[in-house]
Amino acid sequence: MSKRDYYEVLGVSRDASEKDVKKAYKRLAMKYHPDRTKGDKAMEEQFKEVKEAYEVLNDAQKKAAYDQYGHAGVNQQGGHGGHGDFGDVFGDVFGDIFGGGGGRGRQQRAARGSDLRYNMELTLEEAVRGVSKTIRIPSQCHCEVCNGSGAKSGTKAATCSTCHGQGQVQMRQGFFAVNQACPTCHGKGKIIKDPCRKCHGEGRYERSKDLKVTIPAGVDTGDRIRLTGEGEAGDVGAGAGDLYVQVSVRQHAIFERDGSNLYCEVPISFTYAAVGGEIEVPTLDGRVKLKVPAETQTGRMFRLRGKGVKSVRGGAVGDLLCKVTLETPVKLNAEQKDLLQQFESSLNNASAKKHKPKSEGFFDGVKSFFDDLTK
Repeated sequence: MSKRDYYEVLGVSRDASEKDVKKAYKRLAMKYHPDRTKGDKAMEEQFKEVKEAYEVLNDAQKKAAYDQYGHAGVNQQGGHGGHGDFGDVFGDVFGDIFGGGGGRGRQQRAARGSDLRYNMELTLEEAVRGVSKTIRIPSQCHCEVCNGSGAKSGTKAATCSTCHGQGQVQMRQGFFAVNQACPTCHGKGKIIKDPCRKCHGEGRYERSKDLKVTIPAGVDTGDRIRLTGEGEAGDVGAGAGDLYVQVSVRQHAIFERDGSNLYCEVPISFTYAAVGGEIEVPTLDGRVKLKVPAETQTGRMFRLRGKGVKSVRGGAVGDLLCKVTLETPVKLNAEQKDLLQQFESSLNNASAKKHKPKSEGFFDGVKSFFDDLTK
């Protein structure tokens, strides 16, 4: 299948500035990023297409080759003779494809350590109030014996004689000059003749480390806490990656959270709903009194201001919204049933509409509906 035009992929004009290209890429990358699209293969392919377009249009040499030759200018199949040294034009492109990682004559840069992710589950109380937890992380750490050099103490790595420390060698394939990682030093530019016994020449080794993580008050599911430099160790001369603590909040037995507000259902008896009264309702800070007015209907919502959550992003403290639900009595004895039937009979008189306006209105509507059908 033919590739789409890179300018069309990013939605920019052919004379777009570097700033506009970068802005368009960031917008589209956020939209199609796999972390957001949750396994959607079509979206993942669009993300790859956007990334490929940006890598070409954001690089002056690749962009120039693409503008002149189209896709053939930035892939292995294309090429045009008579326009100077193709190695100069395509060096960076084929260096990446064959593992060189850069243009001609440049040493491969030390790779930064990988980022790590830790999933942390919190209770609602911990998320609302904040908490400190100690976690254990398996990761690649800098070797303290050789100080990350990979060489035995008292020795040092020697410059690679194949690439002379560049980390790359150049190979010509017809018109093309191809940069690829040095097969002797594997792109490092150095050879370790006497490796460190602790890390076996790697400059790092795997171990578990304990970290204290402070969770700020007000976090919610989906929030991330970044611990800079607590990821895996990088190559010699490069920094470590970061650790991202991904927060998820466990389902609560009483409360549901929506942003800064909390919700809960409070069962009340028929008597309280009819004549009113004062009941106790739970909050995260303890119990509080809630006045239930007479003639309260099931499903009514009561707002307790300031009894919700203060978001980690700031702003006012949210509210607690209590939804009252009428609880029908169960396992009644004969005397209780008789009392209820007497009470029901007392309502079914000429003044029934006054006591049960919704019921009477509903059944009046039903009667009118069927009367209309028989006309």
